[in-house]
Amino acid sequence: MKSVVFVDLPTYENMLPLAAGYMQAYAQNDPKLRASYRFEIASFPAAMDRGRILGELLSREADVYAIGCYIWNSKLVQWLLRELISKRPDAHFLLGGPQVMKNALRYLPEPVDRVYVCNGEGELTVHGLLTQLAADRADLSLVPGLSYWEAGELVTTEAAPRVKSLTEIPSPFLTGVFDGHEFSFAIMETNRGCPFRCSFCYWGAATNDKVHKFEVDRIKAELDWITDHGFAGLFIADANWGLAPRDVELSEYLVERKNLTGFPLMVNMAAAKNKPDRMAEITEIFVRGGLMAAQPISLQSLSPEALKMVERQNIRQETYTSLQRTLREKGISSYVELIWPLPGESYGSFKEGVTKLCRSDADTLIIYPQLLLNNTPMFGRQEEFGLQVESAPSEIAEADVVVATKWVSRRECEDGFWLYYAIHCLYNMRGLLLVSRYLDRQGVVSFGDLFASFAEYLKKGDGEICDFISRSIENLANYDLMNTGITAHMILSSHRDEFDRLLFDFVSGQEWWADPVARTAFEMDLLVRPYVYREPFRLPSVGFREVEPEAVDDYAVQVRLPQGLAELVAVFEDGGTPAVGNDEGTGGTTVRIDHRGRQKVPYMARRSLEHNANYCQGIVLRFREVLPTLSRVRTESISSR
Repeated sequence: MKSVVFVDLPTYENMLPLAAGYMQAYAQNDPKLRASYRFEIASFPAAMDRGRILGELLSREADVYAIGCYIWNSKLVQWLLRELISKRPDAHFLLGGPQVMKNALRYLPEPVDRVYVCNGEGELTVHGLLTQLAADRADLSLVPGLSYWEAGELVTTEAAPRVKSLTEIPSPFLTGVFDGHEFSFAIMETNRGCPFRCSFCYWGAATNDKVHKFEVDRIKAELDWITDHGFAGLFIADANWGLAPRDVELSEYLVERKNLTGFPLMVNMAAAKNKPDRMAEITEIFVRGGLMAAQPISLQSLSPEALKMVERQNIRQETYTSLQRTLREKGISSYVELIWPLPGESYGSFKEGVTKLCRSDADTLIIYPQLLLNNTPMFGRQEEFGLQVESAPSEIAEADVVVATKWVSRRECEDGFWLYYAIHCLYNMRGLLLVSRYLDRQGVVSFGDLFASFAEYLKKGDGEICDFISRSIENLANYDLMNTGITAHMILSSHRDEFDRLLFDFVSGQEWWADPVARTAFEMDLLVRPYVYREPFRLPSVGFREVEPEAVDDYAVQVRLPQGLAELVAVFEDGGTPAVGNDEGTGGTTVRIDHRGRQKVPYMARRSLEHNANYCQGIVLRFREVLPTLSRVRTESISSR
């Protein structure tokens, strides 16, 4: 009996290999293939030592290796393929996934026998290839969706049809494919397809037609299996969770299962783009069930020209503002996703869009560098849009980062990267949240202009924080989400004192520093900036002139605010400040700031920086979980300073 190994190389450890599971379940459902092959899944995190991965794969002594290729592992796959071909001369190799499909010439540049590329959904192609390899005389021309070399020429067969009746694909959860494996994070689909055609995205571009759905009974049975097996996390891999009304029912069912079994502990999903009310309902279901603490809002840009260029239709601005208000009132974290630089977006329009989002009290802004992905419409319009790309240096990933367009030069694109780090430091991490709100509302400096000024300051700054940011931009490492987590780890924990001094040096050199209210806002920013780990409060080393903080215990401090300034901290109202209220007409307010937080963990000193950064990245997306709680202690007459 021959052996087939499905190779999965995910970004994180212990992630359930759903795509490999589908391939195996579909293939072994055929009695002939089940009699001809022994199937196995080999899953290793892409960051694992490549020599160990190679050794593990060679030890399987497989006749067929089917390898999933994505931007985060593509260079690693190419190295593994070369090594495996030389050491397993009789084995066959199938590459599949969005990175390699329809790109056989790029990934199979030399005529090599026994190496194939799958050009679409994998189930039919894998089945066809294994059928032919098991035959007495293989006829690869009968395999749909396959590219391979034959007699020195590249052959590509007719495309495989999409699997429209998803009942044809047996469930890998319910057929025992995943039994005996130890994974902690599950992935599942309830449908396939996407009705949108965003040009930067492979998802909709490849499947733009009717969304095909798995049956509700099957989905519930898979949720039973996942919850019974104690998975800590679940990612719903639909392109638009919340697009269908039944997603509300399924969300409620998942919460029921969580209440019954205790699992999963959290759920993530790609939220529907144009169903804000339904998504707010689903998010509240998950939050109430203890499964989720944040809702993603994928706007990508606020520039009408850019959205038109990339064939993207966002929810209306007023609808977004209403959704943001609803989430805030319910104490639910959210994060807005943007992409820089999209075609049609200038540095000015990007900065203006950021200002609008901050004025609508967006919780967190996550800005992804624009990647030029294979098999997207944008890939074919590179010249039209003037896209210039550079490859991020990596021995594992293959990320082509857009560094210029017709609308932004290389330098302006880099300025946008610096701007994002400024936004992340001052807004997301609450470095100058109160200052920026005050200055913007007073018409002194807009959010965007303040962030841009801080970005210029960072460029000239010294110290480990500035050096890290500079290296990240120079090496294009900002494409990796882990980079955001490392930044949070540094400015909220490991380099907190350095960041305090960095902030003070910046603000004290600004013209508006003469305003005592701005100085009070800054000092309050120092006191309310959260701790990402569960650790005692430390009084910042910079001097306090406008307020006099007084320690209450290891985690709390109290401070007296002059009359009229309690509103400064109203942005923290969902962290417990309804009691702070408006102190108009009184002499002042004493506010208690408690940094215990809701779902913090202690700093994991024995774990790697990458492990802690991964935790911090998760916190960034649900930042309300670590915000301090504020409450009014007493009101008394004090003179304004």
